[in-house]
Amino acid sequence: MYTLTIDESNYTCQPGETVLDALLRENINISYACKKGTCHSCMVRSTEVPPQSAQAGLKKTLQTLNYFLPCQCYPEQDMTIKLPDQSDFYRMGTVIDNTLLNRNTILLVIAFADAFEFKAGQFVNLQKSDGVTRSYSIANIPQQSNTLEFHIRRLPDGKFSAWLHDEVSVGDSIAVSEPRGHCFYLPERREQGLLLVGTGTGLAPLAGILTDALAQGHTGPIHLFHGSRDIEDLYRIDEMRQLAAQHPNFHYTSCLSGKNVPEGFAAGRVNEIALSLLPDLKSWRVFLCGHPDMVNQMKKQVFLKGVASADIYADAFLITPR
Repeated sequence: MYTLTIDESNYTCQPGETVLDALLRENINISYACKKGTCHSCMVRSTEVPPQSAQAGLKKTLQTLNYFLPCQCYPEQDMTIKLPDQSDFYRMGTVIDNTLLNRNTILLVIAFADAFEFKAGQFVNLQKSDGVTRSYSIANIPQQSNTLEFHIRRLPDGKFSAWLHDEVSVGDSIAVSEPRGHCFYLPERREQGLLLVGTGTGLAPLAGILTDALAQGHTGPIHLFHGSRDIEDLYRIDEMRQLAAQHPNFHYTSCLSGKNVPEGFAAGRVNEIALSLLPDLKSWRVFLCGHPDMVNQMKKQVFLKGVASADIYADAFLITPR
């Protein structure tokens, strides 16, 4: 018998019993459907490395984060489990930078006294003192300074983004959740082609993934396409161009879908431009972030271009007032 710990409560998993069956027997509220490992609706996370058989069919990034399917898990040790609906653990950070990146986007940098463990490309929830929270992608890679960088756009009627733009100052404290999401780079198949496509502040996680891949010696071609309607809503153009000049395997394309397209920019929608320049994506790895319509459309398009579904990563946020 092994002990399953959930939020400081202990439960027993009997010999020959799956984790899901044990939790259901204990009347734990957990989502499930097929109980065959197909639907993934019961997926949870463990502090310990789960049995390999309980991770079959999951993306490699999810496996790295110790996610597993309790319906397929016969424990081999005591396990501490976090259910999807459990509240986030928040810690306080200090704002050390709040400056404009373009006309409606700020660079927000938050520092912590102790190490903040995350993977480039993940996101966190930021929380106001009244409990209101919003999700934002991390734009940097883990570093000794223990900081998180965010690119935050002011949205129309977005009270949370307006608060970050207008009221939050250097020296202020802000609550930050533990990291979430499985859209990040893994140092495997370094010769594999990487396609990164984003709109607006979707550049944030892609910039972190790009920096991480280059730092870990990725040798395959890396193409980053960043798009917006107007040039005023793009940012870090010069920085990306300089990075492309320094790394022969990195290629950067800035795309504009509006009427005014200066020289040096690609005219059209970012997903259409990316697919026209890279018609064969067989065996590539793809990262998508930005407007949900673009992300959902691109998922289908790159799959038809030969990308395996397990190699398509995306964390699209809903467009809501923030």
